[in-house]
Amino acid sequence: MRRLTAAIASAAALVSVLAATPQAMAEDRAPSGTSMLVPATSVEFSENGARDAQTRAIAAEDPAAVSATASLCGSGYVLEHAERLPDASRLGTLFTYTRHTTSVAGACAVFDNNTATAKHMKLKLCPNKAGVACKVDEGTFSQYAGPVKGEGNHDAGWGDCSRVTAIMWSGSVAIIDRVKYVAPCD
Repeated sequence: MRRLTAAIASAAALVSVLAATPQAMAEDRAPSGTSMLVPATSVEFSENGARDAQTRAIAAEDPAAVSATASLCGSGYVLEHAERLPDASRLGTLFTYTRHTTSVAGACAVFDNNTATAKHMKLKLCPNKAGVACKVDEGTFSQYAGPVKGEGNHDAGWGDCSRVTAIMWSGSVAIIDRVKYVAPCD
């Protein structure tokens, strides 16, 4: 009986805290349901992507690019991040996606060439685990480098903490050189 009383008291305390701070709780959550879709696409935002104003703006500006890059990654991937590179001049756009199921974690990246000419580009995706090889796509591309994708069980190192490197050259000069995690990483 004592355990039941303690459990009820704990539950009541939790309910009172949650009831007292609904606005704080709502601010931490991304929109739910169909509002998690990139407008004019069937591509879903991740929770992080839905909260990121830059990712939402880029996706709204070019939903065709979001659809195209998501289809390259495959089914089950959600948009984590979109970034204009090297800055607002947008010579390229880096798209990152993740996939999480009960048995599979995955990361995928596509580096969109937004210039009017083919450029030498390199896109590299590395897992957050020693001894597992990185995935690389390098060459001269007029549309995009990638996709580079890694999948495995949750211990394989693929997922949010995978590191992506995007480089674009004009001649021998790197005009884009960006290294980031696929998604926010603890």
